[in-house]
Amino acid sequence: MSRVRTRAPLWLLLPAAVVLGGLFLYPMYQLGLLSVLDFTQAQVSGGRPTRFVGAENYTRLFGDDRFWSVLGATVLFAAACVLATLAVGAGLAVLLTRVSRIPRLLLSLAALAAWAVPAVSGSTTWMFLFDTDLGFVNQLFGIEGFNWMYDRYTAFGLVGAVVVWASFPFVMVTLYAGIEAIPKSVLEAAALDGSGAWRTFWRIMVPMLRPVLAIVVIQSIIWDFKVFTQIYVMTHGGGLAGQNLTLNVYAYQQAFASSEYGRGAAIGVVMMLILLAVTLVYLRALRRSGEQL
Repeated sequence: MSRVRTRAPLWLLLPAAVVLGGLFLYPMYQLGLLSVLDFTQAQVSGGRPTRFVGAENYTRLFGDDRFWSVLGATVLFAAACVLATLAVGAGLAVLLTRVSRIPRLLLSLAALAAWAVPAVSGSTTWMFLFDTDLGFVNQLFGIEGFNWMYDRYTAFGLVGAVVVWASFPFVMVTLYAGIEAIPKSVLEAAALDGSGAWRTFWRIMVPMLRPVLAIVVIQSIIWDFKVFTQIYVMTHGGGLAGQNLTLNVYAYQQAFASSEYGRGAAIGVVMMLILLAVTLVYLRALRRSGEQL
């Protein structure tokens, strides 16, 4: 009887597993297959037969200095976005627990409105705000003729701000729900012991929120590492001379601009493996600390 009860949740999850397997496993298989083929526009148009090349696309990719430069920029950009998103989301989640009902409702609605805006629309709006000649920001601070997208670092900073603006509501709402689930008696006991707000947050809330933090951290890493729309729209495909390329945009350029579909697929496989490795390392670290997800 106990064995049946143990297997019951697995049977209940089976329909979802079948659907997700069809939606994810087959495209992943096709991506991996394409990455080991010589597949360019000539093969698409039928001018040349598709040829199996094994690891040639990966060899060419890893021997390309541009790939390593873009990979480094992507890692730094994603790390900065993840840290900023967690900081803003966590700060506002704590703020939601301290304000009254009406301000909490208004803040939640404003955050969810930002989250609901499509990435293309949000990026275009921010570009208009920071426009060189007509932008509200330049006019507000009296900056004439300053192009925010000309310099590599200001462009990355502006795109990063858009990414954080669109991502922090998920972190805020999730952490707020986690904080509300913490027993009030625990927080009251900490207050009676003389623990301040900052100490209570780090010593009590954060350890109890680790399972929730695992979800938001992994989601943020995946979202920010594979950012495409904001970079592509705001920098017009990667910036001047490709100075603002990320791996996703680089893969798009290789696959569709250069018609090197096999090489673009190889970049996609590398991205998938990197994200999988980061997720597994993070989950392993959580399990070593005694947390069960």
